[in-house]
Amino acid sequence: MSVVARQGFKYSLIGYFGFLLGTISAIFIFPYDMEFYGKLRYIMPTAEMLLPIVVFGLSFSNVKFFHQAQKDGKNQNLLSLSLVGVFLNFVLFSVLFFLFFYFFPQFKSLQLWKMKLLILPLILVMAFSAVFSKYITNYKRIVIPNIFENLFPKIANLGAFSLFFFLGVSEKSSYGFFLGMFILSLIGYFFYANTLEKIKPDFSTDYIKKEHLWKEILNYSFYGFLGNIGNYIAFRVDNFMIGEFLNFEENGVYSIILSILSFILIPQMGLYNISAPIINKTIAEGEFEELDRFHKKTSLTLFFLGAVLFSCILVGFPYLSNFIKNGEQLRQAEPVVWILGCAMIFDLATGFNGHIISLSKHYRFNIVVMLFLAITTIVLNYLFLTKTEFGIIGIAMATAISLTLFNMIKIYFNYSKFKVFPLTIEMMYVLIICTLAINIAIMLPETTSNLVNLCYKPAFVLIVIFGANHVMKIFPVEQYLNKKFFKSLFKF
Repeated sequence: MSVVARQGFKYSLIGYFGFLLGTISAIFIFPYDMEFYGKLRYIMPTAEMLLPIVVFGLSFSNVKFFHQAQKDGKNQNLLSLSLVGVFLNFVLFSVLFFLFFYFFPQFKSLQLWKMKLLILPLILVMAFSAVFSKYITNYKRIVIPNIFENLFPKIANLGAFSLFFFLGVSEKSSYGFFLGMFILSLIGYFFYANTLEKIKPDFSTDYIKKEHLWKEILNYSFYGFLGNIGNYIAFRVDNFMIGEFLNFEENGVYSIILSILSFILIPQMGLYNISAPIINKTIAEGEFEELDRFHKKTSLTLFFLGAVLFSCILVGFPYLSNFIKNGEQLRQAEPVVWILGCAMIFDLATGFNGHIISLSKHYRFNIVVMLFLAITTIVLNYLFLTKTEFGIIGIAMATAISLTLFNMIKIYFNYSKFKVFPLTIEMMYVLIICTLAINIAIMLPETTSNLVNLCYKPAFVLIVIFGANHVMKIFPVEQYLNKKFFKSLFKF
């Protein structure tokens, strides 16, 4: 088995394990104290949202310029200077942070200010970790970094929550454990990088001054920074704004619903790693008809599987909430499930729109639309929070609107540039079947047992969808769920 195959298989296993750990914790453990979980879900997304400012794309430069620097025997120099650059950025960011609150003391009521002693160190630790993580990928090693990046944050959340709620440890000490897990992951990054190639600090600037390499690094890092900050803001700002404008309890409810809905995205896990080389090859060779065919096929696959999972979630959610502590709060927020779920399904239907753009010569356009998404999300969230009484339902509406606009822009761009289009008539058939199955399942009589309802209604949905699909031949399920497919899972 090749290094890439082994690493890819192990990476997927860790990814699925992390996904299950986070989701099970969110459904069965965190609901015991929505407020404290809401605080934890405020801290990390807020740190992640500010993280790109400190990293400033230097982590990406450690991939882009690594091989050339390695040929010149200066890859350690590039790593050392990147870490110094991150530290200096953090110092500047911290100075500006405190100056802002000094000159505008009215903003000291923000949770960001109150939690600064936890959020600021977390940003620094995560920034160093981001550089090491990208640096390690140059050695075709992605499994260990995935443990630090995927599992450790979930263990930090679960551990801090368990210490606080189940063991009665103080909130401050629980936060200490939370931060400690990230520090431990940074130490792990360092020692693992050292095993791949002994780290020898080299802070000389002679190499990057040669032929003005530093200008290329800064230019590339700047584009990485723009794309990264747009991405982080767009997908982390919800938790931040709920924590600031509503309360941590609402933030906990919203985060648990997101965890439940993340089941919809299971089909997407790992599929990009398979599709990226194909997309890259077809674009490079100008085979846009083949790209269009592949794009439609993968989009239909993602949409069909996502729609099936979402249909089961919709009919089973009311009964699942009865098994969750404080489930009544989740029932009251049920519209969030419908709104965000529909936006996610449309996102799946558009397939790898963004990846097609990023792998083409128009990759800079991805940065533009990502910044558009970030700004639109912030503005809509603010309007719904301040001008309406919708609460987290308004946040869900804002996210759904901005994500849908984001995908529509990418669809139009890809069609105008490459003549590829992800949506097909088969998706309409799937939508009609799923809608019919959901409505019939909701109208079916309920039993006195929540467990029976939770099992039989989603099961009925599956029977209707797969039965109709078998008759209408919409999606070739037999090509995926057969003996050959299951055997392939164990072949590398």
